[in-house]
Amino acid sequence: MLKVNRVLMALIAFAILGGSFFTLTSGHHTLAQDEKTCSGVDIVFFPGGSPGGPFETVVYNGALRAAAELGANVQFVWSDWDSQKMVTQLTEAIATSPDGIAIMGHPGDEAYRAAVDEAEAKGIIITAQNVELSSLEGQYKSSGFGYVGAFQYGAGFALGQEAFKRFGLKEGDKAMVWGLLSQAGRGERTRGIVEALEGAGLTVDYLEIDSATNSDPAAGVATFTGYVSANPDVKLIVTDHGNLTASQESLLTAAGKGPDDIFAAGFDLSPATVEGINGGWTDLVIDQQQWLQGYLPILQICLAKKYSFSGLTIDTGAGFADKNNIDILAPLVEQGIR
Repeated sequence: MLKVNRVLMALIAFAILGGSFFTLTSGHHTLAQDEKTCSGVDIVFFPGGSPGGPFETVVYNGALRAAAELGANVQFVWSDWDSQKMVTQLTEAIATSPDGIAIMGHPGDEAYRAAVDEAEAKGIIITAQNVELSSLEGQYKSSGFGYVGAFQYGAGFALGQEAFKRFGLKEGDKAMVWGLLSQAGRGERTRGIVEALEGAGLTVDYLEIDSATNSDPAAGVATFTGYVSANPDVKLIVTDHGNLTASQESLLTAAGKGPDDIFAAGFDLSPATVEGINGGWTDLVIDQQQWLQGYLPILQICLAKKYSFSGLTIDTGAGFADKNNIDILAPLVEQGIR
């Protein structure tokens, strides 16, 4: 096992450094000094949302860097965070016969199962990012099906617990959670938030993010302002959506609230979220390190294709960002890395 781990570490270092510092010979393949790890590998990659969106752009940046450094041929497919569209696009991508496809896991295991089974039968490597597909990963892990991202329920529960502790909330206080419970896989994060807050004794009002708001946060302004107007006693707002979290300042302003009127928590860093934290509008964010959700699935597919490595499971969502550490993270956010 130690020998395998050393080989894997060497391959990852080789990939990140562009394949320029040693030659590794195995029984099946030789890495020449001028050969990149992903040379000749064709990949379809799902960044998730729409071009220019705060969260998905960072995912895209990571995948772009991986393609450039590793030498993969990568086609990007945007889905507007629409789960049904993701399933259709996977079927369409399979028809083009790439070497691998990196998918967002939002639709869940069962929605994806028929398409993934088809891809695997054709020898196409599938791996996932952002939302885990634990059943499919377990079935096809030996073929290179891995996962890069936060673990949904645990991340949501951790944010709910942390918000309760940090903000001095007490039993009976009201919180609003704006999330995606209707989505089989993705909804687990929302469920974690709700259960953590209810477990702490808070009264939780749940609002489902509709499809229009899921694609464009501006479409949710009326929903948010209507809720806040009808519930002046709400103490905490949690937006279970990176692009909505980036919009917390504009949402609160539209509702006639100041930065100190309602505690606000959410997910994912972006330039707008950094501004929100600095201005006091956004109080707590879980950083999913989504750049890794772009870079590492490309590497995963290449390692599986070239060297028959099995799927790797990597948790990227363990850290919190707030006013105390945002100065450290802000330069990386500006570069589109965090």
